[in-house]
Amino acid sequence: MKKSMLLVLTIILTLTLAACGSSSDNKPDNSSSAGNTSANSGKETNDKKELSGSILAVGSSALQPLVEQVSHSFMDENPKVSIQVQGGGSGTGLTQVSGGQADIGNSDVFASEKLDAGPAEELVDHQVAVVGMAAVINPEITVDNLTKDQLVKIFTGEITNWKDVGGADQKIQIINRPSSSGTRATFEKYALGTKTEDLQGAIQEDSSGTVKKLVKETPGAIGYLALSYLDESIKAVKYEGVEPTEDNVANGTYPVWAYEHMYTKGEPSEIVKTFLDYMLSDEVQNKDVVELGYIPASKMQIKRDVDGNITK
Repeated sequence: MKKSMLLVLTIILTLTLAACGSSSDNKPDNSSSAGNTSANSGKETNDKKELSGSILAVGSSALQPLVEQVSHSFMDENPKVSIQVQGGGSGTGLTQVSGGQADIGNSDVFASEKLDAGPAEELVDHQVAVVGMAAVINPEITVDNLTKDQLVKIFTGEITNWKDVGGADQKIQIINRPSSSGTRATFEKYALGTKTEDLQGAIQEDSSGTVKKLVKETPGAIGYLALSYLDESIKAVKYEGVEPTEDNVANGTYPVWAYEHMYTKGEPSEIVKTFLDYMLSDEVQNKDVVELGYIPASKMQIKRDVDGNITK
C-alpha cells in the first residue's frame, strides 16, 4: 500500500514539473523582443537617406562661380550625386530648363524677361542671392566715374574716344555680351535705361571670365561685370559718382544689380530640391555667397519686382 501511494505521488510530481517547464519554454521573451524593437527603431531614425543621381545647371556666367563652388561642397557631402554646371548666359539657361534639357536654369533676370508668357509661367523661381554689376575698364585708363548719359553714348557709339569723358586721347574698345546674356540685360536696364544694338568693331564674348581677361589686356577697353569678378587686374568705375560696392547695392544707393535666380520647370525633384535648400542654408549664404562677392538676399534693405519697381 505504501509502495503504491509513493508511486502515484512520484508520477504526479513528474507531470507537474513537465507542465511547468513547457509553460516556461513557450513564454515570450519580452525583454529580448523590446530590445530588438528599440534597436531597429533607432536605426531607422538615425539613418540619413543617401541621395544619388545627377543635376545639370546651365545659364548665367555671373552666377556660375557660386553654383560651381557650392556644388563641390554638396558633392563632398553626397558622394553619389553628380552636379554639372555650365555657362552660356541666362537666356540659354532659361531656354534649356524650359525645354527639359537642364534641371536648373541659372539666370540674372526674371524668366518673363526672356521667355514668352506660357513657358515662363511653367518655371519656379528660386532666388539664391543678389549680384551687383559695374562698368569696368582697362586699368591704364584714367577715368574713374561715368554718368548714365556718358555710358549710353559709349555703348551706342556716339562717344568713341576717352578724351570726350575726361580721359586721354585714346579709342574706346567695347567688350560686349551677347543678347542672350542676363548680365547685358541687367546692365542695359539699370545702368543705361535702354537696349542697345551690336556695334561694328565691338568685341562680343559669351563668358564673364573672357570679358574680364579682354578688358585687362586690351588698351582702351570697357565692358561690364558682376562684382563677384572684380579684382585689381581691372578697374571698376563709379556710376553717377556712386561706388559699386555691396553696401551701396544693399542700401539702394547703387542701382545696377539683379537677383540671382535658379529656375526649375515645375516643382523640383527631391535631389534638386535638396541642392537648392543647401544653396539657401545659412552655411552657404553666410560663407560662400559673401566670400565670392555676392550679397545674401536677406541683407537687402530694398526689394525690386520684375518691372524694376523698388519697395522697402
